[in-house]
Amino acid sequence: MLNIFTLANGRLFQEEIESLEELSKFQPIWVDLESPTPQEKRWVKQYFGLSIPDDAMDEDLEESARFYEEDNGDLHIRSDFLIAGSGGDDDEPRTVRVAFVLNLTNRTLKSHGVLFSIHDEDVPVFRLLRLRARRAPGLIEDAKEVLLKLFDADAEYSADTLEGVYDELEKVSKQVLAGDVTDEKAGEVLGAIARQEDLNGRIRRNMMDTRRAVSFMMRSRMLNAEQFDDARQILRDIESLDSHTAFLFDKINFLMDATVGFININQNKIIKIFSVASVALLPPTLIASLYGMNFQHMPELAWRGGYPFALALMVASALGPMWYFRKRGWLR
Repeated sequence: MLNIFTLANGRLFQEEIESLEELSKFQPIWVDLESPTPQEKRWVKQYFGLSIPDDAMDEDLEESARFYEEDNGDLHIRSDFLIAGSGGDDDEPRTVRVAFVLNLTNRTLKSHGVLFSIHDEDVPVFRLLRLRARRAPGLIEDAKEVLLKLFDADAEYSADTLEGVYDELEKVSKQVLAGDVTDEKAGEVLGAIARQEDLNGRIRRNMMDTRRAVSFMMRSRMLNAEQFDDARQILRDIESLDSHTAFLFDKINFLMDATVGFININQNKIIKIFSVASVALLPPTLIASLYGMNFQHMPELAWRGGYPFALALMVASALGPMWYFRKRGWLR
């Protein structure tokens, strides 16, 4: 899918392109390619003179290949964007690699330049920026502004996702701190904690990647004074999120330890039952052994009251320890 974005009266307008002739009618500042076809790549090459690298979205790129500037002035950035997911089995949290090419010397637009973005699936941050740019006149001025606002929206999206993690962990805390944690409930709690821990880790990794990308833009000295201040504000926002992710990691560890502690308590209750039973049955077993070892013939009929007496003694010897354990509260 090939989408272009043009500026009109300070607003960003989107157009979906289906032919090269249609592309030539516009002067975009942002060209977004979502799962581009070979034909769409040819249109971009013919009209803008940009050849999209085959490894644009590879996951195993070295650091030197993720952020670099070509001799013609094109800026290449490979950045990961978070998709929080809905929590279902088919929509788990993940990151999407996006390749950016910032062309500031393109003749199609003499002043604004063109930003190219290539990715395999739609990214929530892109939708958020498109919505804001349509509603807020003057938000976007050029291609560099688009890239900065994308990273700004990425930091805000991560902050919103962190709030969701807080809310989910609050629900888990109420279950754990209620005290009545069965093994079945403990399994559900551990699963919920693991999901939030994974999401929190992805947020932290996403923020690290965004920080590197914004720092690279600042080092490239392509930003004006206002954009440079915006980039510094984005970095400050990211730094503020680091403390939240660290706190969430501590909270997750606490809930994990508390849940495992309740599991151990439940297991100890089972072990206690067997321990009490084994101690309570030890005297009857001793009586049965002593009585059984003194038989002259089997069955013992010489003493008619032998069996009733032995059974009564065994029951009495078992009730004594049970009464003692109950008095001490060990049977609760």
